[in-house]
Amino acid sequence: MTKIFLSLAAILGGSSVAAGAFASHALREKISERSLLIFETGARYQMYHALALLAVAILLLSIESPPPSLIASGWLFVIGIAIFSGSLYALSLTGIKYLGAITPLGGAALIAGWCALAFAAWNLK
Repeated sequence: MTKIFLSLAAILGGSSVAAGAFASHALREKISERSLLIFETGARYQMYHALALLAVAILLLSIESPPPSLIASGWLFVIGIAIFSGSLYALSLTGIKYLGAITPLGGAALIAGWCALAFAAWNLK
């Protein structure tokens, strides 16, 4: 699991930088200011949670018997990034409004990831 989370954290972190650069250079003149802000929010939250996933991976390396909630937090961060940031990217690029209704599901997964991480931390021995 550690290898998967470390790899995904690196991929998601790097692609977040790429998304931010893409927004700044390629999208600035092509989409509205509001859509650009939406896209940048997706990139920002992707980076925050790629770093959270990296922390989970590092914890997995350092804990002899990690609690299942720690692994759950990692998967919740991955799912949350995909849904939250993915829906914001799609919304900003397509203008399809109903995609905004999906975003809170990703946000809920991200919040659940933080809760699972807190639960894992609380139960460390």
